[in-house]
Amino acid sequence: MHFGIPRICATTLLLCLLSGAASGGEPAETSYDGLERVKSPNAQMLYTRPGADLSSYKRVALLDCHVAFRKNWQRDQNSSGLRIGSADMERIKKNLAEEFRKIFVEELQDKGGYEIVTEGGDDVLILRPAIIDLDITAPDVMTAGRSRSFATSAGAMTLYIELFDGASGEILARAADREEARDMGRMTWQTSLTNRTEAEKMLRKWAALARAALDRARASGADQAQSND
Repeated sequence: MHFGIPRICATTLLLCLLSGAASGGEPAETSYDGLERVKSPNAQMLYTRPGADLSSYKRVALLDCHVAFRKNWQRDQNSSGLRIGSADMERIKKNLAEEFRKIFVEELQDKGGYEIVTEGGDDVLILRPAIIDLDITAPDVMTAGRSRSFATSAGAMTLYIELFDGASGEILARAADREEARDMGRMTWQTSLTNRTEAEKMLRKWAALARAALDRARASGADQAQSND
């Protein structure tokens, strides 16, 4: 799917937006492209375009989810005795991106009634997601003679997502939120199943929040239309 939306490195942009906080201050109040920072109980970072209205969007174009590991994750894993190759990382990224799409389609289309489409339009909202800073504490890698991996938590990851108008391509909002898997309080055996289960919980939380935001906008638009009658 191509919508004429400029490509940008999510990690780099996130670091730029949060550079004020990293230097001891608050994140920038206004982004480079005119979005304004808004406090939200559901996201650690949220920027929206002033006056943006999501109530008119009935369809959603969900772009493929980009996935990036935490810096030096592979090196750190291999220094602990594992042997994580590039093929392992690509497999993990592919599986996570596919799970992201599956869960968001279920939440937005099957539960929310928002048709998932592949083309823009007047009533289409484009979502461009990325999972960045992915940190799997104990990946279950299928290698000969592998040993069991133990950890107190499956790891953490950050959702970075941008919303665009499907007709003009104008950016309407961007948000970032980091989630950590539950801490078991003791060392437990981490498998591909436990890692996937924890990742699914995080993805379902984010998908539910996205649907709730669209539902609120839709309800607000309906109330406004009724009051104008």
